[in-house]
Amino acid sequence: MTDFALNAEVRSDLGKGASRRLRRNAAQVPAVIYGGDKEPQSISILAKDITKLIEDEAAFSHVITLNIAGATETVLIKALQRHPSKTAVMHADFLRVVADHKLSAVVPLHFVNAETSVGVKQQGGEVSHVISEVEVSCLPKDLPEFIEVDLAQVEVGQIVHLSNLSVPAGVELVALAHGNDLAVANIHASRVKEEGAE
Repeated sequence: MTDFALNAEVRSDLGKGASRRLRRNAAQVPAVIYGGDKEPQSISILAKDITKLIEDEAAFSHVITLNIAGATETVLIKALQRHPSKTAVMHADFLRVVADHKLSAVVPLHFVNAETSVGVKQQGGEVSHVISEVEVSCLPKDLPEFIEVDLAQVEVGQIVHLSNLSVPAGVELVALAHGNDLAVANIHASRVKEEGAE
């Protein structure tokens, strides 16, 4: 389990011009922390630090510790605004994490045993991923880094739904809780075979 931490500075110079200067002159990214029972706080983070952090997909589904002027805040990445033509982060929104309050976060799906599944290995099918991430609701301590989708027993023509996933204790799939049993993946007959049969 990686520890995710960032150093940040309090930002008092606000507005678009100030944000532009911050990015250009100090190579820093403006950001805001909100939520919990505190006022929103404007901060800045070194661009290279936030870029390095988000290279790891797990950063998006992990509680992050922000070190700000000798104090710490535990947060989740809520939104990143990126440059339209570059991958550079222009602005970040962080949501405060409160230990005994449930949070909702988007968690990646990791598909396993696709190549060796019944539908692919024995029946010559192809796997289609319908979604690559899911929204979960849980306490911060129960937040999973990812949710595994095991395709080992899936056959051609079968669809894996949210209700088929095994999720860790204390974790709820938001769509499922709202009655939406979304399709996650399926195995369909290979197009090459279909064309050959014609």
